[in-house]
Amino acid sequence: MTSNTRPGGRTARVRGAVLRAAGDALAEHGLAGLDLADVARRAEVGKTTVYRRWGTVTGLVADLLLDMAEQSLPRSDTGSLDGDLRANARLVQRTLSDPRQGPLFKAVIAAATSDPRTAAALHGFYDTRIREWASCVELAVRRGELPEGTDAHEVVRAVSAPLYYRLLASGDPVDVAAADRAAAAAAAAARAGIFVRTA
Repeated sequence: MTSNTRPGGRTARVRGAVLRAAGDALAEHGLAGLDLADVARRAEVGKTTVYRRWGTVTGLVADLLLDMAEQSLPRSDTGSLDGDLRANARLVQRTLSDPRQGPLFKAVIAAATSDPRTAAALHGFYDTRIREWASCVELAVRRGELPEGTDAHEVVRAVSAPLYYRLLASGDPVDVAAADRAAAAAAAAARAGIFVRTA
């Protein structure tokens, strides 16, 4: 007997609805206000479905981070270090200044400071993104734009760090000018050999 249901069709729809609802609730109320029953109501799915699949709030947040990593735009390839790092910085800037994504990231980062499972999921999310963008730095080394031994991961971290500082600490605008400055500073430091591995 054959089925007309596409594999993963309903499951994928339910997951998508629940994760959208969870993201909305998290952005609105933070982790402390995230409730599986409320998420189920928002997503218009049964509570038992949510409890059975995700089990806990931290399980849901971990899956939300996994989904965000899966949905992220692929790395740009502009052909130059400056262009690639600027593209990375502007992607981070758009995410952090987004009315929904910015508060969502704040809530997840706050939760990760006290919840090991959320912290592990957050670290996995950033590891995925950094590894993807590190390849543009590795290409710049091969093109001779950067010194041999440059730590590509550290260069990419240096691009986004000032933007997260603005989001989480200073309250200054996370704008395009800040993104372009962060990218230019990281590129200049990389060319000067600041990120060359010493061991």
